[in-house]
Amino acid sequence: MHHYIKVAAAVPRLRVADCPYNQEEILNCVASAQADGVKILTFPELCVTGYTCADLFFQNPLILAAEQSIATIAEETKDLDMLILLGAPILLDNQTFNCGVMLHKGKLLGIVPKTLLPNYSEFYEERWFSCAHDLISEEMTYAGQLVPIGADLIFDAENVPYLKVGVEICEDLWGPIPPSSYLSLYGATVLLNPSASNELVAKGDYRHKLVAQQSSRCIASYVYASAGIGESTQDTVYSGHSVLYENGVFLGESDSFSRENQVISAHVDLELLATERRKHTTFSTQLSDVSGQRYYREIKFQMGNEEMIGFKRPLSAKPFIPEDAKTLDERCQSIFMIQATGLARRFEHTHSKTLVIGISGGLDSTLALLVAVQACDYLGVSRDHILAVTMPGFGTTDRTYQNALTLMKTLGVTMKEISISAAAMQHFADIEHDSSIHDVTYENTQARERTQILMDLANKTGGLVVGTGDLSELALGWATYNGDHMSMYGVNGGVPKTLVRVLVNWVASKNTLGAEASEVLLDVLDTPVSPELLPPDENGNINQKTEDLVGPYELHDFFLFQVIRFGFSPTKILFLAEIAFAGAYDRETLLKWLKNFYRRFFAQQFKRSCLPDGPKVGALCLSPRGDWRMPTDASNRVWMDEVEKL
Repeated sequence: MHHYIKVAAAVPRLRVADCPYNQEEILNCVASAQADGVKILTFPELCVTGYTCADLFFQNPLILAAEQSIATIAEETKDLDMLILLGAPILLDNQTFNCGVMLHKGKLLGIVPKTLLPNYSEFYEERWFSCAHDLISEEMTYAGQLVPIGADLIFDAENVPYLKVGVEICEDLWGPIPPSSYLSLYGATVLLNPSASNELVAKGDYRHKLVAQQSSRCIASYVYASAGIGESTQDTVYSGHSVLYENGVFLGESDSFSRENQVISAHVDLELLATERRKHTTFSTQLSDVSGQRYYREIKFQMGNEEMIGFKRPLSAKPFIPEDAKTLDERCQSIFMIQATGLARRFEHTHSKTLVIGISGGLDSTLALLVAVQACDYLGVSRDHILAVTMPGFGTTDRTYQNALTLMKTLGVTMKEISISAAAMQHFADIEHDSSIHDVTYENTQARERTQILMDLANKTGGLVVGTGDLSELALGWATYNGDHMSMYGVNGGVPKTLVRVLVNWVASKNTLGAEASEVLLDVLDTPVSPELLPPDENGNINQKTEDLVGPYELHDFFLFQVIRFGFSPTKILFLAEIAFAGAYDRETLLKWLKNFYRRFFAQQFKRSCLPDGPKVGALCLSPRGDWRMPTDASNRVWMDEVEKL
């Protein structure tokens, strides 16, 4: 089970006070939603009568017509396994209430009155309606059924994990503490808001911010359905602007001022919401501080688990990289400055005289060097404080060697070249290793020799060794233990490989370091990712490509995000990967590298348990002092068994 459910907001065509007409348009929207696979459908506030009926709400014929329409809609939808929320005026306890009526398979599950009634500017609701707190009864007979009523209702699909639905109405969301805040604390993961929000200049932007913020605070999905242009335009205009959000993430919106029926839908991830709530411990701890609504009646119902129709929600194959160009530019600027500021602070605190970096001509060391340059510029110290060391070995190609030299030269840092070949050969002799055997000893000797050189140079110059390894390498354990795995400050430790590439390209595109530096950066980007620990091929080209050995980094970064950020199962991750990488990788290839990810991730925890300090730059980090604490001897059997079954 993937724990997705499709929610929707409907904006039907409407005639003020014409309940039979509105009833038919509501049923038309229901039919459209059914064809789209929607399971939870929200209509606007008072959609059966229209929100702008004004003193007609005092007319009994209108109230009775609304009740009859609700009864008819319930009968017409009795075979539909869909939660449907309708808005209607309801008489009870000698008062009239602005209510949301919840239907499922022809049954009225509950009625929720509006809590906060606007009575300012163009709104006069207190003239016609009473607040939910004025309600005396807890149930009523309505549309021929005995129905619970109150603002204390949560609708619990007891056979669907994590699905509990809460309702608040329009102005309820605008209050200092919306009812949805309490609803979410007591379990509601899907919040529905039937609304009648008139259109004003810039109000659409505010509406977005309001819904996004509340869905984020409540760690919930939020369906906001607003009244459309059929409402009276006597003094106000209604556009039907409706929005869908999930934990602050935009899922969709309607077209404003449409003359036709609209149903906007998206799949929400109930498992994701439940996982986020468990992780954010401040969410549940506030239960003890709740001074408002403390008890809720859970209205139980059963919902079928039909096949998912038309998967619809944002899903990026590159979850660490924003798609919008403006957002991407801002993100790169922010990450780059987090890295540089972290390094600058460590440089100052340790009273170091140099920043020592090994430069290979590859992506990671290039980004680390750029960060060090920015740190020096930020501190107002000359770049010659950076001691950049290139250490050619058995696998170094002319391309990466020349790129390393050119980059160091153009950036104006202190350059040093030390070949590791002789030292490595001496070490082979010391430990009696045949240098013609290109095994892990052959490779790791080189990595550790390079780290030893950097550490000793740092001691000699009063310096600090800047680590270059990235987040993806940490996840896969693609680093030599106590070799390139170790440093005095790892600036790339929170940056996944796909984002390293983007950051280097971003610096190149800015062209602030000069045309020659940008040209080298672009060539670094075009160079295959490799540790260059094996001799080049007969043409002098790289003979050891990392992604041929461990798998494509774009896949591993995708897996990493889903595993660590949300704790998803292999089955769900494969499901998402098949959608995200459709046409790029087949199922067999995805499974191959997913299996490799789990194998390496569990086996290599010991390297993550002793990571050097480094800045966290995003929501995901593998530092043992921060986001990820895992025993080094944990078994991966549960995950691997599931992958095998796939």
